[in-house]
Amino acid sequence: MDVLYHTIITAGLLLASPFFLLRALVDKSFRREMKERLGGWRNLKPPPAPIWIHAASVGEVKLALTLVEHLAQAIPDHKPVLSTFTWTGFEVAQKAAACPVFLMPPDSPLFLTPLLERLQPATLVLIEAELWPGLLRTCHRRGIPMLQLNGRMSEGSMTRYKNLNPLFPWMAEGVHFFAMRTQADAQRLKKLGLADCRIGVTGNMKYDAMHTPRTNGAGHESDLIVFGSTRPGDETAALDAIEQLKDAFPQARYVIAPRHMDRVDEVETLIKARGLEVVRHSKMAAEKNFSPFVILVDVLGVLNDYYEMAEAAYVGGGFRPEFGGQNILEPALCAIPVLFGPEMQNFEEEARLLRESGGGLQLESEDQLFTLLKFLLENPEERRQLGQQAAEAVAKQRGAVERNVEIIRESLKFAPNA
Repeated sequence: MDVLYHTIITAGLLLASPFFLLRALVDKSFRREMKERLGGWRNLKPPPAPIWIHAASVGEVKLALTLVEHLAQAIPDHKPVLSTFTWTGFEVAQKAAACPVFLMPPDSPLFLTPLLERLQPATLVLIEAELWPGLLRTCHRRGIPMLQLNGRMSEGSMTRYKNLNPLFPWMAEGVHFFAMRTQADAQRLKKLGLADCRIGVTGNMKYDAMHTPRTNGAGHESDLIVFGSTRPGDETAALDAIEQLKDAFPQARYVIAPRHMDRVDEVETLIKARGLEVVRHSKMAAEKNFSPFVILVDVLGVLNDYYEMAEAAYVGGGFRPEFGGQNILEPALCAIPVLFGPEMQNFEEEARLLRESGGGLQLESEDQLFTLLKFLLENPEERRQLGQQAAEAVAKQRGAVERNVEIIRESLKFAPNA
């Protein structure tokens, strides 16, 4: 199976290389990414026997950064190194991580073998769902213990792995322990044939990784509504609601923050087509000023600032199953009611937690967005109460990072030359 997989991947890279070269010639950002992905790690100066943490994108990187902070205190003899799969995750990690950072190369032994020769990791920590067959098998052959922390296994992923049997048992053979977020994630792994002794539930590190708001969301009257992490289709629903709200609440102001920055131009066009005043965040004065009717977030790292000043938030990605929702915990911790759609497959635990707290309002249809926002704006006392319930529910879930640090400590007993 190893030979077959590596042959397919290597052949695929060779066949795609003309396309990569052509795109690199015409796309400066792609050229920069490929240069970093194929060779950036060759200049890495890793610490001895590091704990290698791999995360996919921005969300997973935030979890990894929290883990890095705790490891510095708990296991000082094994410094971490951090890799990411996406360029945006790499940029965030470079700015914030107190450890070496690199962009993950292709999942082929042509790159993984020299990478592992350079790193010589004591253990490999995979955040959430980053299970790459080539990486797992190459580390397994070298006797490097591997862990999946904050593990996520959706119903769809489980079904795909079942249909590709025996891919998952072969791929996961060398993973020592799967520390899953929820019992539901753990049960899905068991259905794929993994032994109970290799699976545990340690909770969700997202609760530990979230920033502590400067305000608790109660008592201020900003008249600000945030539509955060919007995906295609969400902006139409948001703008429909805004147009219905503007006459009844002329003092209200709105923020729209696309999940991906490459959609900013598209979203700005949608807003202007409605005849609404819009200003990009990057064009605003340094001081927070909500005179524009709609603020369009066009930079990373500021969405939480807007959540802290908001009266309520709608988080996108929940009306189309291919998106499966977005992170609804950040606005909840800011003590504001959080609205989200019905398709929350990637955030089932979070959706359940906020629904049960009363501070999360799950919509059945996009038409309800206007109705619920209108209710929240008309009822400030109930709005504040719902927000407090959401924040308290999130705060009670913390502690997963400490449990996962102990699992990493245990895995180091099996490190090469331990």
